[in-house]
Order: sequence, then C-alpha cells, then structure tokens
Amino acid sequence: MSDQGKGSASTSAAAPTPGSDTYKGWLFKWTNYLKGYQRRWFVLSNGLLSYYRTQAEMAHTCRGTINLATAHIDTEDACNIVLSSGGRTYHLKASTEVERQRWVTALELAKAKAIRMMNDQSDDSGDEEPASQSDRSEIQGTLKTLVSKLDDLSTCNDLIAKHGAALQRSLSELEGLRVPVEGGEKIKAVNERATLFRITSNAMINACRDFLDLAETHSRRWQRALQYEREQRTHLEETIEQLAKQHNSLERAWREAPTLAASAPTAPAANKEGSERPLKGEASDEDEDTEYFDAMEDSPAFITVTATENTQHRRSQSNLSGASGGHSNDWNQDDHVSPSYNDVSGKELQPRRQRRTHIPDKPNYSLNLWSIMKNCIGKELSKIPMPVNFNEPLSMLQRLTEDLEYHELLDKAARCDSSMEQMCLVAAFSISSYSTTVHRTAKPFNPLLGETYELDRVEEFGYRSLCEQVSHHPPAAAHHVISQRGWTLWQEITIASKFRGKYLSIMPLGAIHLQFHSSGNYYVWRKVTSTVHNIIVGKLWIDQSGDIEIVNHRSKETCQLKFSPYSYFSREVPRKVTGVVADSAGQAHYILSGTWDDKIESAKIVQSSRGGSGSEGKQKTVYQTLSPKLLWKKYPLPENAENMYYFSALALTLNESEDGVGQTDSRLRPDQRLMEAGRWDEANAEKQRLEEKQRAVRRRRDAEATDALDEECDYDSGEEYEGYQPLWFHQRRNSVTGETNFVYKGGYWEAKERQDWSMCPEIF
Repeated sequence: MSDQGKGSASTSAAAPTPGSDTYKGWLFKWTNYLKGYQRRWFVLSNGLLSYYRTQAEMAHTCRGTINLATAHIDTEDACNIVLSSGGRTYHLKASTEVERQRWVTALELAKAKAIRMMNDQSDDSGDEEPASQSDRSEIQGTLKTLVSKLDDLSTCNDLIAKHGAALQRSLSELEGLRVPVEGGEKIKAVNERATLFRITSNAMINACRDFLDLAETHSRRWQRALQYEREQRTHLEETIEQLAKQHNSLERAWREAPTLAASAPTAPAANKEGSERPLKGEASDEDEDTEYFDAMEDSPAFITVTATENTQHRRSQSNLSGASGGHSNDWNQDDHVSPSYNDVSGKELQPRRQRRTHIPDKPNYSLNLWSIMKNCIGKELSKIPMPVNFNEPLSMLQRLTEDLEYHELLDKAARCDSSMEQMCLVAAFSISSYSTTVHRTAKPFNPLLGETYELDRVEEFGYRSLCEQVSHHPPAAAHHVISQRGWTLWQEITIASKFRGKYLSIMPLGAIHLQFHSSGNYYVWRKVTSTVHNIIVGKLWIDQSGDIEIVNHRSKETCQLKFSPYSYFSREVPRKVTGVVADSAGQAHYILSGTWDDKIESAKIVQSSRGGSGSEGKQKTVYQTLSPKLLWKKYPLPENAENMYYFSALALTLNESEDGVGQTDSRLRPDQRLMEAGRWDEANAEKQRLEEKQRAVRRRRDAEATDALDEECDYDSGEEYEGYQPLWFHQRRNSVTGETNFVYKGGYWEAKERQDWSMCPEIF
C-alpha cells in the first residue's frame, strides 16, 4: 500500500469547482484499525465517486466506486464525511472544514444530477425509438442538458440559502460575545462560513455561465439548421417541379407510342412475352424508354430521365444501325426471358439424383460463458478452443464452393459472341457469390491442413469442383472448377481479419481466375471486404463494401464495380452495387446496377454527354441507355431456412454424404457431422480432439525439419518451414498476372475413379 502519510492533504490546485461535471482531490479514507486513515486520490464524475491510491493508478486500477444516486451523504464533525450505499460505507476525512464543505457541495450536486438522470432514463425507456430520428434525439438531448443546468442553478440556490442562514446565525452569535478568547474562535468560524459562501456562489456563477454558453452555442446551431432546412425545401420544390415536367413528357410519349409502334417492323421471333407487351415488335431502340445515368467515377447514384420526342426520333434514325445493330438477336431474346432463366437450367437438365432439401433444425442452445472461460485458463490465445456455438455445420472449403450457386451465369457467358456481354455476365456472377452471406452470421469450420472438398455435378450441371487447404499458417485454400460447358475457374484465397471493437473486417486476399475455352477470354478479379457488425453487443449483421475491378486480359476490357457500404444516414438503397463496363480504350458500353442480395441489371449505353457539375465541383458524364435487362436474380431461400442456419438450396446439399469421396473430404469430418445432427456437446469435444491432433502433427513436422537441418540433409531452405506439400495443388507462376499461387496439378478425379486413396493422410 502506498503510504503517503497524514500530512497536508489539500485538493489539487487544478481541480474544478464543485459546480463542474468532474471533481478531483485528495481525501483520507478509513481502511482498518491497524492502519487507520490513508491518503487516497478521489475522482467524482458522472454520479460516481471512485478512489485510487495515487493519481497514476487512474489509467489502470480503480480501488472502489460508489454510486451517488442511491447513496446517503452525512457529516459527522468538522472534517468528516460518511457515504453509504447499500452495504458499502466510506468514512472520509478532509484536511480542513472548508475542504470538507467543498466536497459535500460537489457530492450533493452530483447526487442531484444522478437522480435526475436515473428518473429521465426510466421515463424515456418506453418511449424511445431505436435510433430513428437523429435530429429529434439531438434536440431532446439539448433540452435535457438545459433542464439539468437549470436544476443545478436551483440546487446552488438552495445551498446559498443554507450557507447564508448559517452565516447569519454566526454573525448574531458574534454580537452577543463577551469573552475575548471565545470571540476569536467565533470570528474564525465566521471567516470559514464566509469562505464556504464564496465557494458556493462561485459554483452558481460557473453554472450560470455554462448555461448561457450552451444556450448561445445551440442558438447558433439552430439558426444554421433552420437555414439548411429552408434551402432543402427550396431544392425540393424545384425537384418536384422538374418531376412534374417529366411526368407531362412521359404522358405525351405514351400517347404517341401506339403510332410509333405501328410503323415499326415486327420481329420474326415475336415476343415470348407477347401477351404482356401486345403492340411491341422486336427489341428495337425506338420501342424502349431511354434512360440517362451519371458516370460511375462521378457519382454512384443513377438518375433516370425520360427521353423527349426528338430524342426518340434521333435514335430511331441513327442508332438502329449503330448501337442497336451491334446487339445480337440472341442477346436481346435472352434478356427478354432473363427474369426466369435462373429456373430454365433446372428444367432443361433434371437431376438424376434427388438431393436433400433440409437438415436437422438448429438446436436452441444457450451459450454458457463459463464453459468457454474455464477452457482458456493458462492457455495461449491461439490455442483457445472456440465452441461450435459460433459455427455453422459447413467448412470454409464448402463456403468457397458456394460461389458456384449461380454457375449458369458462366454457362450463359460461354455462349456469348460479344465479349462485352460476356463481361456483364461475369460481373453478375462475381456479385452473386455474396447473396448467400446476407443472413449467414455464423462462421464456418476452419479446415484442417490437407482437408479437401469435392463437388461433382457433371451429370447434372456439367462441372466438377475441388478445394484443398494448402496452408494452415496463414490459412489458405485452393479451389479449381472445370465445366464441360466451356469454362474453367480457379482461385487461391487467404483470409485476413481485423477486429475493430464494434465490428470485424474480413479481407479475402488472392485473385479469382476465369477462362472461357472457345474464345480464350481470361478474366481476373478480387473479392471485396466483408464486415460483421455488432460483435460485442446487438444483433449480428453483415455488409459488403469496396471496389472490384474485373479485367479481361485478352481484350483489355474492364468492369469497375462499387459495393456501397451501408449508412443509416444515406438515402441510397441498402447493399447497393453499381458498375460500368468499358472497352480497352476506356469507352463505357454498359451500366450495371442492383443489390448484392437480390438482383443485378445491365443497360446498354447508346450515347454519352457531359452534364452539369456534381457536388464536388466535377463535371458529370450523363449516359443515355436502353431499358435495363435482368442479368441475375437471387433464388428464394428454402422453406424453414431460418431454422437451418439460413442455408440456400445448394448449401443444404454440400454436407450430404457421398460415396467414393477422398478420406480427407469435409463430409467425413466428425465434429462438423455431429454439429449438423444437433449433438453440440459431442461436437465440441471432437473439435478439441482434432485441433490438438493437428497441433501434435505440426510439432512433429517441425521437429523433423529441425533434425534435417542439423544433419545437413538436402532440405529446402525455408520456402515451407513445415515441409508440407499439398496433395492435389502445387505453386506455379501465372504468366498473365505474374503472381505465384496454387493451381490444380491433376490426379484427384483419376484417384477417385480407381478408389485409391492410399496417398491421403489420416487427418480425422
């Protein structure tokens, strides 16, 4: 215990006056009969009185705290203060009566504030809406602050009246004194009372000054807010006027539409939607409403403006042979049926095997914090076993395979003659991989080193997929897919994460490669950052944000995609994605828009022009486009998905038992299988066994590597410290990107055909 002695215990000169929000100083605190009163540093803030041995301890160690809202304040003699709350009592002593009275005044003010705050919270608890109107909340907070300051003034007024009465009594007693010695003591008491009166008066003056400063500050803010609202109202009136003009223009265009449609040639492939669009011929330019879009680099928001009559005639005369003539009929016809093409592939090829459509419901296990903490005692952070309560019954390799949920987009892209149209479909495929994450807040199982996962859908959809965990520190997985319908996809993904307090950022590192067999078009892109919010408190939710650049290395065409982060104050659609497809010269040809959890549309650009200045002073590019075409729409979730971890139809089949898979396949992982069956306690025990087994294997591998170095064997000097080489993938340098990554070296499907898994390690 720090023994500072019982010398002078004056309050720090820098301590605020009792009327301020924080008060600090030295007091003597009774400890026990052996040591008596000991000098301690006390801090009064936000209705709480805390104490420390020294001022330096404020940064790390609080010795005790008492809540003044429920505390009783009493004064025993000239210098003592007694605080009691519940079963806790502090016996405190100041160096002088003046010092004692300063603390009493500060404590009474703080207690009054704490009681008011507690009452306000109880009154407002049933009325508040969850962060719905920030302006109203700010005004209410300001009014509460002003009311609090008024209450401070009232409390100070009562204290002044109290001390004034005491001072008056002392003066009356002084008048009736006869003995000189007694007179000296009374004069001393009068001086102390006068000092107390001055301190309390100063506190009231400071409270008045704070009240006036706060009122002046918020008065200026309210004036600015009022001016802003006036400007917004003027802007809104102008916008409504513009919309009224556009509405009139739209009505005129609609009245003239039958005449234009009657003069247009009828398409030979007369609409599959003929009953819905009776007077329209082929998807010619003159039959569609023109739309204008802001350029991506200037603004993520798209502004649609209806074309005028002159614009329609100009397009019908010049663009039919140009922009529209460049459109293949196949592309237009595909777009007409795009709302249902996701279902077409399933109808064309009926699965030969009936896949499962449900799994056991997720059990309602409450998470016992002690069951986690008791396993953490004496262990390193990296070795703490996390329970399966935080997981879903799929591994990271299976989650990686879920990128193929909308593989038919690539099948359709392989049939495209135009590389621009193909780029639009590739972009839609890259966005569709995030649609399964919107409700999936549980983490997948971390794969063991050497763990694999295959997905053979050749008979149903024409592709085969293989994943392998190729590294454990850092964790990295390699993925290879080959399709009989004209494309190959491969990727190596390493997950980097950063905990930011309230949220967790997950950053996938590594590129995704896609090549089409017939055209040779080679696409490369990277994933965006995923953010899991409300890690500590509240309901978990996931957001995607960042930019994706898709590059066709054969034609140098690009697609710039922007995933807009969610903001409560933004007027944009949540989970919005926008994009521009451009040729090798940077000329934009298509606009993409939609959301990553619902659908993506594309619109062909027929003309671009420079518009007005944007909010940052830049001149905007306005794109004139055809009507948007649906590229991709998310499948609805299966029935009862909320009780099945929000799995999609594909995800429900990923852990289904398969005959003939390798002995390292994720389907055979026992802890994951037990969790899916709802036996979580057994799954936790099995998970801990597997993790300890993996650590033991790594320790043995490290020891073998050290022995090899000591014996000066022919050991590769450090490229793989563990000496581990993946079974089905090897590192190669990519001739296009120049990066070195893991690619499939072959042999897996041949081994499966032979049912020879003798080369596979025993990892489970």
